[in-house]
Amino acid sequence: MIAVALAATAPLLLVSCTGKSDPAAPGEIAVTAGDSACDIARDTAETGTVTFRIANNGTKVTEFYVYGTGDRVLGEVENIGPGLTRQLIVSMPDPGTYRTACKPGMVGDGIRHDFTVTGQAQQRDESGKLADAAAGYKRYLVSQVTALQETAKTFVSAIESGDIETAKKQYPVTRTYYERIEPVAESFPDDLDPRLDLREADLAAGDTWTGFHRLEKDLWVRGPQPDTNRIAGRLLADIDELAAGVGAADYSIDPVQVAGGAQTLLDEIARTKITGEEDLFSHTDLWDFQANVDGSQAAIASLRPILDERDAELGIQIDRRFTELDGELAQYRRGDAYVAYDTVGAAQRGALSRRIDALSAVVSQVQGVVAGS
Repeated sequence: MIAVALAATAPLLLVSCTGKSDPAAPGEIAVTAGDSACDIARDTAETGTVTFRIANNGTKVTEFYVYGTGDRVLGEVENIGPGLTRQLIVSMPDPGTYRTACKPGMVGDGIRHDFTVTGQAQQRDESGKLADAAAGYKRYLVSQVTALQETAKTFVSAIESGDIETAKKQYPVTRTYYERIEPVAESFPDDLDPRLDLREADLAAGDTWTGFHRLEKDLWVRGPQPDTNRIAGRLLADIDELAAGVGAADYSIDPVQVAGGAQTLLDEIARTKITGEEDLFSHTDLWDFQANVDGSQAAIASLRPILDERDAELGIQIDRRFTELDGELAQYRRGDAYVAYDTVGAAQRGALSRRIDALSAVVSQVQGVVAGS
């Protein structure tokens, strides 16, 4: 997650991968996830940083979330495969009642438990390089949300007027601004991100399918449906909701969450986009690739003064890996567009995947540097 801190909420500090059967260390809270269970060794902690170690003993891929006031996502670990263990460190500087959740199959509200934090509220750093990083990223975020609203209006107008070819051309352009900042949408409650970006393969029984991918299928596969215009209008409304959330008085940016978002954007490519699952009907996946990379790079840029001060060599490594990945993506660019992803062969996808993994390996270290660990 990149953002959102209310009076009783706090930022994600660090997520790291671990191997199979990795036991909880002293001070960590063991979470045993299964297909129908989410057992937490203890449900209380003192204010400060809280470390969870999640072991998936089930047969389904799972996720683990920590929620604050208003169901705001404070920290998450996605894509925990059967037999794997992942670590999540969350900062909880305010006492209060939080919620944890395991999500077997990565769907639904999950198996939830109350989690109580006691002790004195801890003071937040409101000055210096951390504040500058937050302000810099906030400016980037606002610029992307504004562009998303503007391009979405053009996209929806083309749909409503029946100009399908223009709508198809506008689809990946509009998504670019969303994909650069998607972790922000994921941090808001009421399923804002699924409303905007749920894929057909992830629909559960009884779900109403809205958002980009529903419109993508209408445009590329089955043609306009009786409710296509209504779905397009709903997309605009949901994007406006995102903009209102970002602009709310109680919305704030935490630099460590910015680092987490940089990693999440790369994980998104590795987890679903590299396979071609994301834009299944339009094959505009490479637009999303580049947008995720752009968003990750912008997040790191906002943190660069901190990184240069604490670990300059890591910054140099990150620059090199971004350059390598940008060069790999550039070969698929044609003018202002990208080739259809279904024309990219297995060997080429493998080369992209290796570049993404190499970049992810160095970006994953930034959270710890910014958090001071």
